Amino acid sequence: MKTGRIDVSELPGGLDLQATLESGQSYLWRRADGRMYDSDEQSGGDAWYETVVRLDGDRVRLDTGDPTVVRVRQRDGALEWESTTDADWVVRSLLRLEDDLPAIRAATPDDSLLERAYDRYWGMRLVRDPPFGTLISFICSAQMRVSRIHDMQLALAEAFGDTVTADGRTYQVFPTPDRLAAATESELRDLGLGYRAPYVQRTAEMVAAGDAHPDEARGRSYEDAREHLTQFVGVGEKVADCVLLFSLDFLEAVPLDTWIRTTIEEYYPDCERDSYAETSRAIRKRLGGEYAGYAQTYVFHHLRNES
Repeated sequence: MKTGRIDVSELPGGLDLQATLESGQSYLWRRADGRMYDSDEQSGGDAWYETVVRLDGDRVRLDTGDPTVVRVRQRDGALEWESTTDADWVVRSLLRLEDDLPAIRAATPDDSLLERAYDRYWGMRLVRDPPFGTLISFICSAQMRVSRIHDMQLALAEAFGDTVTADGRTYQVFPTPDRLAAATESELRDLGLGYRAPYVQRTAEMVAAGDAHPDEARGRSYEDAREHLTQFVGVGEKVADCVLLFSLDFLEAVPLDTWIRTTIEEYYPDCERDSYAETSRAIRKRLGGEYAGYAQTYVFHHLRNES
């Protein structure tokens, strides 16, 4: 395994690795100690987090390319990584280490709730997960706790993903679209996906057949990109917003899940509108526009851990 270190003090705004990977943004990483999404929010310490991605040239994907193991942990003021390749650029991309957190916070309106959330989890970054895995993860997210969503993705990888061996350990790769498309609805239901099983299978079929790919939302205007993603089976506007925010660099996206709708009701009632699209426009403007998705993620993690 190759190794490297990134000095956290050199990152604009630093890094809170545990908050980044255990805040309900990503279900494609796992903690080596098995305590991902543990109820003790301070339990991370210097735990290793692991994922397997596929590298296609200078792009990180899950559906094409060579499987690459990536492990990271935060210790002694540094982000340490281990990988089957020279992964400095991969780590920086997946964890958005180039984002200027002070500038993003400065673009956020003065608001006591936002200030509390930023202060509590300062250093939390958005993730940039591969599009296909993100799409499947959030199709599975409806009416589910974050720990259960994560368990579903692990089950999919173990049942249908390839195995990679590195340093005497085995790692499971998230399944390719072809492999998930070939799975039966019954097999997926047996993994606990329930009514989501046909959505996952049919969406994988669309990608495997080349009919559509979530990556094709890049380069579109925000609302056009959201509409593009709703063509996938089981994908409504909220799931589409999650994919845009946590994979495709649309940092203005604000997924209107139960937590955020409750936040709007309690703190920003003037943003409530008659449709998802209109409420989305209002809350994005209220949270600062260009970086509204960052503000939303901090608020989501803060309020979820207060409950």
